[in-house]
Amino acid sequence: MTDSPRPRDTRALPDRWRDTLLAARSGAPGPDPLPYAENLLVRWAEPQRHYHTTAHLTAVLDRIDTLAGYAADVHAVRLAAWFHDAVYRPDRTENEERSAALAERALPEAGVGEAVTAEVARLVRLTVTHDPAEGDGNGEVLCDADLAVLAGGPEAYAAYAAQVREEYGFVPDEAFRAGRAAVLRQLLALPRLFRTPHGAAEWEARARHNLATELELLGSPGPQ
Repeated sequence: MTDSPRPRDTRALPDRWRDTLLAARSGAPGPDPLPYAENLLVRWAEPQRHYHTTAHLTAVLDRIDTLAGYAADVHAVRLAAWFHDAVYRPDRTENEERSAALAERALPEAGVGEAVTAEVARLVRLTVTHDPAEGDGNGEVLCDADLAVLAGGPEAYAAYAAQVREEYGFVPDEAFRAGRAAVLRQLLALPRLFRTPHGAAEWEARARHNLATELELLGSPGPQ
């Protein structure tokens, strides 16, 4: 079973943003953090979202807290979580790139230094593949935190799958099943879904079971 905690109240998100941004500044001056949080939270609450919502953001941040000891710069990882789905249109393929570009524009204005900004943008782009290089602690933490939803119990996983289907409500059933099956097979083909020791021990087996079960329900064979 996953040990993912129940997500905290999303009303705490502005405070969590402020604390992370101030830590990432490392004492450098900058503008009031709150307007940046407000802008991001408006994005995360857009009507086309059913899974990629503030609840997902909160869950990812909670999992980063669990995995924080594996990250070289946990503040950069937390900022990347805020931006990783900040631009989200299910009918487009460049969401991660546009989200990374948003981070590259917003973070320097918010007082974050060049090196941290570059790392945040790199991490956001990494969520295209969820395949960090060996030894990339920051990437491993972000990707594990983002994928931990796959290790939910049966009800939680079913709710996640239903929310994903809602986001792609404009896609006919047959086309959705084919596309979703391709995504599931791609994930199952990875040598490891989770790269941190905690993720590998606590989430890997359950996630693979859930993915394989969903693939079977879609009427599609798994990886050969």
